[in-house]
Amino acid sequence: MVTVVTASDLVNVNQLNFIASQEDEAKVWCEELFSLSSNLLSHNLNRDHSLLKAFVRLTLQPNAEGRIPVKNIVRLFSSDRKRVENSLENCKLPYGRGDSIKLEDFTPEIYRSFLESLCPRPELSSIFKLQGWGDRTLTLDQMTDFINNKQRDPRLNEILYPPLRPAQTHSVMERHQQDQDQLKKGLISLQALSSYLSSDENGIIPPEKLDQSEDMSFPLSHYIINSSHNTYLTAGQLAGSSSVEMYRQVLLAGCRCVELDVWKGRTAEEEPVITHGFTMTSEIPFKEVLEAIAECAFKTSPFPVILSFENHVDSSKQQAKMAEYCQSIFGDALLIDPLDKYPLEAGVPLPSPQELMGKILIKNKKSHKPSANTDTKRLVDLAANQSHESASPSNNTGEMEAESEEEDDDEDDDGKKGSAEREAVATEEMSTLVNYVQPTKFNSFEASKKAARCHHMSSFVETKALEHLTKTPVEFVEYNKSQLSRIYPKGTRVDSSNFMPQLFWNAGCQLVALNYQTIDLSMQLNLFMFEYNGRSGYRLKPEFMRRPDKHFDPFAENTVDGIVANTLSVKVISGQFLTEKRVGVYVEADMFGLPADTRRKALKTKTSQNNNAVNPVWDEEPIVFKKVILPTLASLRIAAFEEGGKFIGHRIIPVSAIRPGYRYISLRNEKNQSLVLPAVFVYIEVKDYVPDTFADVIEALSNPIRYVNLLEQRSKQLAALTLEDGEEDSHTEDEADTCAERKADLKPAPQENGLSPTPGHAGHTPITTTPKASAANQQAATTEAAKPAAKSEDLVVSVLIGECSHVAINRLFFS
Repeated sequence: MVTVVTASDLVNVNQLNFIASQEDEAKVWCEELFSLSSNLLSHNLNRDHSLLKAFVRLTLQPNAEGRIPVKNIVRLFSSDRKRVENSLENCKLPYGRGDSIKLEDFTPEIYRSFLESLCPRPELSSIFKLQGWGDRTLTLDQMTDFINNKQRDPRLNEILYPPLRPAQTHSVMERHQQDQDQLKKGLISLQALSSYLSSDENGIIPPEKLDQSEDMSFPLSHYIINSSHNTYLTAGQLAGSSSVEMYRQVLLAGCRCVELDVWKGRTAEEEPVITHGFTMTSEIPFKEVLEAIAECAFKTSPFPVILSFENHVDSSKQQAKMAEYCQSIFGDALLIDPLDKYPLEAGVPLPSPQELMGKILIKNKKSHKPSANTDTKRLVDLAANQSHESASPSNNTGEMEAESEEEDDDEDDDGKKGSAEREAVATEEMSTLVNYVQPTKFNSFEASKKAARCHHMSSFVETKALEHLTKTPVEFVEYNKSQLSRIYPKGTRVDSSNFMPQLFWNAGCQLVALNYQTIDLSMQLNLFMFEYNGRSGYRLKPEFMRRPDKHFDPFAENTVDGIVANTLSVKVISGQFLTEKRVGVYVEADMFGLPADTRRKALKTKTSQNNNAVNPVWDEEPIVFKKVILPTLASLRIAAFEEGGKFIGHRIIPVSAIRPGYRYISLRNEKNQSLVLPAVFVYIEVKDYVPDTFADVIEALSNPIRYVNLLEQRSKQLAALTLEDGEEDSHTEDEADTCAERKADLKPAPQENGLSPTPGHAGHTPITTTPKASAANQQAATTEAAKPAAKSEDLVVSVLIGECSHVAINRLFFS
C-alpha cells in the first residue's frame, strides 16, 4: 500500500491510500513522488516556469467537452472579468461568460500573447531608456555590458567567476531570441530581454546555494541546527491533540532535533506515553513515535538527528522499555558508543555532522551511578509525589515548560518547583544511550570553559537566554563555539507562539527550538533559513563565530574583523498578478540580522491606484541599507499586502546569496508554499560597504584619471580664492605652457558638488599665489622649469600612493 499525504500545513494533513500489485512497483512510485515533492528547484521556479505552470493547470482542468471554460481563466488571473475578456478578444479567442476554448487553440504561444495583453509591462521598455539603448533592440555588446555591469554580483571573485564575453552572451541569448536572423546581426529584441529576465539564468538566488554546499566536517557545535519544541503538539500548550504524524512531517521538513516528553503509562500494559504533563493535551504511544522517527529520520537529510528527551518516567521497568525500544527500532542508526576519535573527555571536540551521518543521538539526563539505595529512594519519592500531584491540578501550569527543563539551566528563583515536575532519574539502561548530547545544569560560562567538556550541553528558557545575551554576549558566543545550547519558548506562550530565532542565531546558539505547528513570522524565518544547504537541517556558522582566536559581540555596530560588510539597495519596480481581487496593493521590505542590521518596515510603497493588482508599477526611490555588518546572518524580506493590511505573500532571501540586478521575486504564502502567479519585479544593487572616509580612495582606484582631473579642478578653484592684493593674475610663460600641456593630456573634469568652471573663463588658467623668490630660489626654479612636464601616469601613481597611505593611517582608527 502507498500512502500519499497532502496538507496545507504540518497539522491538517490528508491521507490518500493506493494499492499496488507488486511491492517493487509501490517502492518506485514512493521514491519518485517523494523526489518530486521534495525537489528544491521546483520550490524556486523562475518566472517563466511559474507562468507555464499556470498554463498547464488550465489545460488539465477541461470541461466535459474537453475545452477550457473562460470562467476558469477569469478565476485564475483576475476578478476583473472585463479585463480578462478584452485580453482573450485581442487574441481572437472566445471570451463570453459561458464560452469555452478548444485545447488546440490555446497554445503556449497564444497563452503568452494573452499574458502580454492582460499584464502589459511598460517598465521593461523603461529599462531600454535608462540604459540608453535603442527603442526596441540592443546590440550584443550592450547586452554583454548589461549582464556584467548590472546583473553580475560584484562580490564575486573575477578569476573564479569571470565576466561574460560576447561569445558567451550570444550563446545565452540563443535560447531567448526568437528571430535568429536578428541575432546573427548582433541585435537583441525587447522580447528576448524579457525572456532572459524571467529565465533560469536570472533567478534571484544562485541554484548552487540550494544544494548542500557548506562544509560539514566541522564539530557539531559549529552549526545552527533546525530544532523543534514539543514536537507532538498540534495546537496550544494546554489543550488539544498530540500527534504521531507531527514527527513525520517535522522531520520531512528538514528538522534535525525533535522533542519527546515521556511520561509513565498508566494502562495495564505499562507502555510509556508522550504528552504535555499536567495539561489537557492527549497522549500518544512512545513506541509509535519512535517508529515514525525511524521511518522519516533520513528521508530529507542524511545528517544526524537529535532526540531531545524530557524523561518523566519514574518507573525503572518502563525506562527499560524505552531503552529497549530505542535499540530495537533504530538498530544500527542509534549511536550508543562514542566514536574512537572523539572520546568523552575534557578538551575533545564534538564529531562533525559528516562523521555522524545516518546516526540518531539521544539527549537525556545521564545518571552518575549513585548508590542503589539512593537511586531507589529517589524513584519512590518521585512516584509518591506524582500520585499526589495527579489528584490535584498544578497551580503553576503556565510555567510548566520553563520548570520542567530548569535543571539544565540556572533559573531556580520561583521556589515553586515540585519534584513531580522534575525529570526522573535516568536508569542505567537509558544512561548508556547518552553520549555527545549530555544535558547538565548550567553554572556559568567561566565554569563551562574551565571544564572544557564539549559533550555537555545546557538548555535555556528564552528569557534566561536573553538575559545571558544581554549581560554577557561575548561569553555566550564563546560558549557556543564548543558546546551545544538549546533555547526553548517560555512557559507563558500557551498559544504556541514563537520567539524570534534570529536573536539566538546571532549568538551562535545551535538548537533554537520553535513550535512547528505555529507558522508565524518567527517560524517563517526558520523555514527560509534551513531551505538552503540542501535542506540538510544544518547551517555552518560564520568563521569568526567558530574560531577560538576570534571574539565577537552580537551587538557590534562596526565592521567585524575579517568580514566585509555589504551595502544593499532595493528598488521595487512593479508587481504581477499579486492577487485576483480588485484591490489596491503595496509592498514592504524588512531586514533581519544583527541588532545593528535589523530594520523592520524599512520600505513601504504607496498603495497601487485604480485597484490594480494585476500589473501595478511603483516609481519610488529605492531603500538603501547602507551597512549590513554580517551578510551571512542577514536576510531581506519582501512582502506584498492588500490595502487594509491583508497578507498576500512574501519571500525571505539571504543577503549573502542575493543576486543584484533586475530580478523577479516569486512570492510564497505564510506556510512557505510557492504561489504560482504573484511576483514582484525589483532592481537590486549590492556591493562591499565602503565607509565615507574611504570613498575618495575607492573613486581613485576605480577611475584614477577622473580622480586626478577632479583634484586639478579643485586646486584651480581654490587658487582663485587665495589671491592677495597686488599679486599678478598670470603665470610665467613656462608655467602657462606646462598647464596647457597637462590640459591637453587630461579630459575635462566633471562637475563636483554642483560646481563647475566659470563659463566666462573657459580655457583661462586660474591664477596661483607665487611668493617673491630670492636669487637662489630663482636659480632653482629655472632649473626646475627646465625639467620636462610630469606625465599623467606618474601623477596618477603619486596620487594613488598618497591615498593608500591615507588608508593605512585611517585603518588604525576604523579597525
